[in-house]
Amino acid sequence: MEAMLSPSFKGAKGSYNELIGDFDGSLGSGTKGNVVIDSGDPKKGFKSYDWHSTIRATQKGWSPKHKNDTFSAIAWDRWKLKHLYATGGDAGFFWDLTNQTKPFTVVVEDCVSIGRAFGGGVANCLSRHDEPITFRRCHLWALDWWGDTAGAYVRVENKSMPTQPDVIFEECTMTSPQCALKAGNFGFKTYMRIKLDRCKLVALNFSQPHGTPIDGAIQSVEQGKLLHVDLENTTVMGYKVFGVRVNKDTAKDITYTTKGNVLAYVQYQQKTPKGFHRLQQWPVDVFQSILPPKLPRRGVQFESTKIIKKDLCEITPFIWKGRLCHMECIRPGSGGTRKDYYLLIKDAKTGKELARFAEGYGLACALVQDGVFYAFASRFENGNWNDVTMFKSSDLNNWEYKKVITQGKEHLFNSSVCATPDGFVMAYESNDPSWPAFTTKFATSKDLKNWTKLPDAGFGTNRYTACPCIRYVDGYYYVLYLERRSPRHVFETYITRSKNLRTWEISSANPVLSAKEIDEGINASDPDVVEWNGKTYIYYAVGDQLTWMNMKRGVYQGTEKDFFKSWYKKPGVPDRGVIFEP
Repeated sequence: MEAMLSPSFKGAKGSYNELIGDFDGSLGSGTKGNVVIDSGDPKKGFKSYDWHSTIRATQKGWSPKHKNDTFSAIAWDRWKLKHLYATGGDAGFFWDLTNQTKPFTVVVEDCVSIGRAFGGGVANCLSRHDEPITFRRCHLWALDWWGDTAGAYVRVENKSMPTQPDVIFEECTMTSPQCALKAGNFGFKTYMRIKLDRCKLVALNFSQPHGTPIDGAIQSVEQGKLLHVDLENTTVMGYKVFGVRVNKDTAKDITYTTKGNVLAYVQYQQKTPKGFHRLQQWPVDVFQSILPPKLPRRGVQFESTKIIKKDLCEITPFIWKGRLCHMECIRPGSGGTRKDYYLLIKDAKTGKELARFAEGYGLACALVQDGVFYAFASRFENGNWNDVTMFKSSDLNNWEYKKVITQGKEHLFNSSVCATPDGFVMAYESNDPSWPAFTTKFATSKDLKNWTKLPDAGFGTNRYTACPCIRYVDGYYYVLYLERRSPRHVFETYITRSKNLRTWEISSANPVLSAKEIDEGINASDPDVVEWNGKTYIYYAVGDQLTWMNMKRGVYQGTEKDFFKSWYKKPGVPDRGVIFEP
């Protein structure tokens, strides 16, 4: 989705337009983490060359590959960007004014900016010395060695060397295989002045002289005299500090000043420029700084998450006679015969088998009511899932069963049941062809045996909603369900709530569960929840949606009631989320 960032009212001195990522939830998003701007192909990933970048700019005809009409990034003059993460293309936060070489100011703060060629910077512009272009507390990464690349790249079109900086980098980390900071370009004879204040510059190519060493961690492309650098309390790591790509013998003409603690870690045969203190030992803290900073942890926190069962997709936790137990839905990944599908009850602590029943059924949920165990499961037949059947037992040995939800022109999959002040409510998953993908439908019951469908109630008429888990808390029906995220092609557990099963409020703090760990693949689905000894346990499946699935469990320090309510009532979360009518 593309934002409109060329407003009628341009930024002015003392009043910049702003684009700010709500990384900590303080601005009302209700969630925490990276706000990512990905310029890659939505299906195939990273783009490279030909200026596929975060900030649009193109110069028609400067190479045979550049055929689009010329476009300038001048629309961004006097903008401030903060708490954003840009990646996926040729450059991160990089502005090229192309054919509009005019005074230009942009302020970038607390951002991560990654590109194939340039981590960040500006080109083809003039500066305002009373409003310098500023990067503050940013991580700027270039990923490529080939061609013209740099962690930060600057080309300001001054006809002579200015007395004040054009661009200021404060507390920034600049990293690249070729060089950390580069100025100018091939064929350009313009001057620029750059200030580095409390920065860390790391050029990753530490080759030896007889190999392919870099020209310098700080480079001027054409001639040394075109670049001046003011360094204050800054550290440079790389083969050597200064260099020039074209006229290499003019590297001595780069002018600079040093103030405070200016350090250099370079190849042992290289000279350290005057004013730099040479580091003899590897600066661990500087190298560690190339990692982007850790962000505040998102939303509701789990004490721990760990795999509790491999090669399984559905577990329902429940309390039986004072013990935490699991009902496992045993089934193959696909195919199989009736005997390959059944429900298995185990003691969660010891793993002891307590019951095996419901041959030919799966995708089940469980509920214990007045000392009686109930399971609701779909029947696997003819390669698909059908109806919903209730299984009932007081001792886990003797079973009653009854079909309670009959399918229409559809198949029925996962289900979930909860108690309410007026009886019971079931959420069940359907592939009703009149609605998109998987949809959640509802039914009610007074006795768990006789159920009435609610044809005017549902969730998912406009979206993919699978694997529901329903609970009733203080007048609301809360549903955890699976969202298929597009175009990223990941599957995440979301939460929504309703007072009437018709109008739904999706939490602004979503997702509840997402695949973030290395053992989680692209999936966090099939949620189920139980409260046990003052804690709430959240069970969910991880995998790749194709070849493997494992079960994990997270632990929330609080009651089940608090867990559900926390997704709507906490500092920074609006009282009202996204509202959907049926």
